[in-house]
Amino acid sequence: MPSEPETQGSQATEPLSKPASNSRGAKLASLLGQVQVIPRRPNVDGYDRSCSPRAGCVFGTAWNDATSAPLGHNGCDTRNDVLRKDLSDIVIKPDTNGCLVLSGVLDDPYTGRTIRFQRGYETSLAVQIDHLIPLAAAWDLGAWKWSQSEREAFANDVTHELLAADGPSNMAKSDSTPASWLPPNKAFRCEYGVRYVEASIEWQLPVTAADVEVLKHLVPKC
Repeated sequence: MPSEPETQGSQATEPLSKPASNSRGAKLASLLGQVQVIPRRPNVDGYDRSCSPRAGCVFGTAWNDATSAPLGHNGCDTRNDVLRKDLSDIVIKPDTNGCLVLSGVLDDPYTGRTIRFQRGYETSLAVQIDHLIPLAAAWDLGAWKWSQSEREAFANDVTHELLAADGPSNMAKSDSTPASWLPPNKAFRCEYGVRYVEASIEWQLPVTAADVEVLKHLVPKC
């Protein structure tokens, strides 16, 4: 886990003017009062997700099992860990140590649609694994200061950072934070905000003032 972040230039959020009317709204309001806030997202050089020869590989190889993240070293790659966690009616390929998901059903949080996942060259990307805090954003917000092993644990954190989602929605999100992207499914936006801020607190990453303002406006709608 990274060390405590530097607090110079940061601030706590102002209390929300009205209490939220339900538990998820109250949870989001509480979390927004705890997270570190910075004026804007820095632009930090050095981010390189690629692990090709001579590339930076700053978050390690994709879906690496050999990390200190939850479910690390369980013999399964992280993508399949998340598929098994988030899909229902899953079918596992025999003789893969209970790891490889051949098919399943995703109640997609980002669109509200039901997606029938089928592993295959032309079908697997219908369901992708989203990093709630995009890796490029995490780098800018402080992950550049972490050790390589800490970054690899973050990138494979199935508890706080990863969820299965509609592929096109994940691609549309790209490296956006809440100020510039929220799930199309409005019914999930409050939960998305809760998870985003929880991940930020867990990994001691700040949230920008613009992100906080967007998330504050979600609270009464939760």
